[in-house]
Amino acid sequence: MKEYKTITRIAGPLLFVEKTDAVGYGDIVSIALESGETKTGQVLDTSDDLVVVQVFEGTSGIGRGAKVRFLGETLKLGVSEEMLGRVFNGAGKPIDGKAPIIPEKKADIIGAAINPFSRASPHDFIQTGVSTIDATNTLVRGQKLPIFSGSGLPHNEIALQIARQAKVLGEGEQFVVVFAAMGITNEEAQYFIQDFQKTGALSRAIVFLNLADDPAVERLVTPRMALTAAEYIAFEKGYHVLVILTDMTNYCESLREIGAAREEVPGRRGYPGYMYTDLAQIYERAGVIKGKKGSITQIPILTMVGDDITHPIPDLTGYITEGQIVLSRELHRKGIYPPVDVLPSLSRLMNLGIGPKRTRDDHKAVSDQLYAGYAEGRDLRGLVAIVGEEALSARDKRLLKFAEAFEKRFVTQKRDEDRAILDTLGLGWNLFSPIPPEELTRLSPDLKKKYYQPSS
Repeated sequence: MKEYKTITRIAGPLLFVEKTDAVGYGDIVSIALESGETKTGQVLDTSDDLVVVQVFEGTSGIGRGAKVRFLGETLKLGVSEEMLGRVFNGAGKPIDGKAPIIPEKKADIIGAAINPFSRASPHDFIQTGVSTIDATNTLVRGQKLPIFSGSGLPHNEIALQIARQAKVLGEGEQFVVVFAAMGITNEEAQYFIQDFQKTGALSRAIVFLNLADDPAVERLVTPRMALTAAEYIAFEKGYHVLVILTDMTNYCESLREIGAAREEVPGRRGYPGYMYTDLAQIYERAGVIKGKKGSITQIPILTMVGDDITHPIPDLTGYITEGQIVLSRELHRKGIYPPVDVLPSLSRLMNLGIGPKRTRDDHKAVSDQLYAGYAEGRDLRGLVAIVGEEALSARDKRLLKFAEAFEKRFVTQKRDEDRAILDTLGLGWNLFSPIPPEELTRLSPDLKKKYYQPSS
């Protein structure tokens, strides 16, 4: 295997190597420093006269005398059922002080999107125990449903709550959780680990942690490592896997940083033009495959820069995924947890996972009526600020009270409260009880007869 001492330039985490033989995109590179230290890299770009290598451990200490060897293989992760209950860094190396994993096989981390012909339609309702998700933005097994958050909002707490509580009704199946954190602080990393250990969830979890002081290049590898482990556990071992990726904004910032180091022509807001394709390569690795027992459900989390939902990261994510859960700073300021704003939130696969034999016959109608009542009640708050509550009709006053009760009783719940879907639907009917039945226009007469009880 040839060694090259033809490094011509170093820019950020990138090396530019000249006069090499044919080198494949994605090949692993070994870099021997003059100090005797060895670093690992990956081919990022290749042409007849120049090869660009991204170095995982950073380029500090690398001089022009360093020797570069191209190993002729792509980045792989050793996978095994032994990974359950273990904590790894962003590059897939154990950091929990336990023995190294003995892999059953080595899997290429690039993976592939599931062939559309092989995909089975998602249809199993996942009960998260969070009313605003279960009732109005239902998560279905095999779905990719991101959480759009803002800086300082409790998206990580909600993610951990879903990881602890997610289950498919009737089957008694627990999910295996693959948790990948990118660019988080040491404090956040400790919080995640302690929560998993305290609740016992670590025994059925695989955790990948890329910290803020780890190289940006490693951040690009972390979600792919996590999804490679998830695919093995799901499609080869038959587990149902819930993959939580936080924070995709940090991932995209690293993508922008590497793009700038490569001197690429930037796209919107400086992000690379291929960011849509890159995100799709990650998100499209979720789903259910015909004839295979396991499944992968994805909950990516991203913090919207300046709470701007039109920013390129949430904008592109919304195109690729099947809906979004949007967190509200206004609800958070009111002390409401979880601060899920049901109005801009959406689950495009909701109708596939609800109804008779899955949840209950009234689920869709209750969801529609809750949404309609809350939307109208929220609009009336603006009117009250102008004309005062005295100017409202009796119906408008009822809707104003309904919006308040919806936030206080339906949206609000404790961080460890696991509400069953029947309890959530019962709570919805309870909120309808002060409203005359003729005003509940989204509910059929049959459903009102079966479930509606007017308040005395």
